Amino acid sequence: MPDERVNAAGNTGRGDLVADAVAFAAKAHRGQVRKGTRMPYIVHPMEAAAIAATMTNDPAVVAAAVLHDVIEDTDYTADDIRRLFGPDVLALIEGDSENKRQDRPAAETWEMRKQETIDYVKNRADVREKMIVLADKLSNLRAICRDLAAAGPRLWDRFNQKDPAKHKWYYAAVIGACAELAGTDAYREAVDLIENRIYWT
Repeated sequence: MPDERVNAAGNTGRGDLVADAVAFAAKAHRGQVRKGTRMPYIVHPMEAAAIAATMTNDPAVVAAAVLHDVIEDTDYTADDIRRLFGPDVLALIEGDSENKRQDRPAAETWEMRKQETIDYVKNRADVREKMIVLADKLSNLRAICRDLAAAGPRLWDRFNQKDPAKHKWYYAAVIGACAELAGTDAYREAVDLIENRIYWT
């Protein structure tokens, strides 16, 4: 039976974990857009959740995929996620969250943060966490491929890291660290995007 929690409307009750996560994420990301675009930010976590759902029917994983950027990119905290969705969902989100070191310029810490993510996924993440990482990164890779076709190389100017070769290094390394999921369509698509469909120049 589902655990009791506070739903997105603020009512305590026994709701659907994924539906509650979708409603909460939509509220948390309201007004945000994807970097360099006018696309509502919520499209990305929704896509990540849809990708995760191709790999598992575990509602905690799908809910965590929807919520994976809430702690990093909104005013909500880890305590909010724990209170509303429980410690399991929080732990899954934290496995895909960066320490953004907001006291330093983002461009200065980019490579350090990405290496920490690679090391975590390679050495500490379990398969459920890897599903969320893979779903998140595949959504990003799809966006890069799509936006490169529209904007060309000036796409890279929208990022803190301007060197496309470093983006390729990061995505290849983090997807490689998810090789436990090599039998999934999501993994195969991510590898194809990195190796064949994105021009990293």
